[in-house]
Amino acid sequence: MKKFIILDRDGVINYDSVEYIKSPDEWHAIPGSLEAIAQLNRAGYYVMVVTNQSGIARRYYDIGMLDLIHEKMFAELAAVGGHIEEVFFCPHHPAENCRCRKPKPGLLYDIQKKYAVNLADVFLVGDKLSDVQAARTAGCKPLLVETGLKKLDITNHRELADVPCFANLAAVVEYLLTLH
Repeated sequence: MKKFIILDRDGVINYDSVEYIKSPDEWHAIPGSLEAIAQLNRAGYYVMVVTNQSGIARRYYDIGMLDLIHEKMFAELAAVGGHIEEVFFCPHHPAENCRCRKPKPGLLYDIQKKYAVNLADVFLVGDKLSDVQAARTAGCKPLLVETGLKKLDITNHRELADVPCFANLAAVVEYLLTLH
């Protein structure tokens, strides 16, 4: 059986920015995150990414630039022996009320359909409440990291009280590998 894991991008794999990641020069991996993905690959995981990219709708960058950002991510990841199976992204503005923008689960359902995966067996690692909400709606198992722009105050969000929270993606991977 294939093992899948879904990662948010900004705040989990790379540093996030209130000004958006608009070019490859602005994309910087969080220390240890790429090595953690490579470790997941070696453990037999298919790594997927789901990411809201409303900067496209806001005209801060276009899909071509997003592709260049992802090429940088893939190249840096390959340099440490890792890879991402596929990136699923939502290019829409929040006001468009689309099906794919987290906290809605559309991207997760796209993964489910394309890869015939049972989402109940899949962890989704995020840094925001919207990641947890999307995971729960789709039936995934949510995990949180503290490397996002805003550290979530779990005590102020009852719905996050039972979600395991880790310092970073490397700590998540260490935890997951002890489960198997």
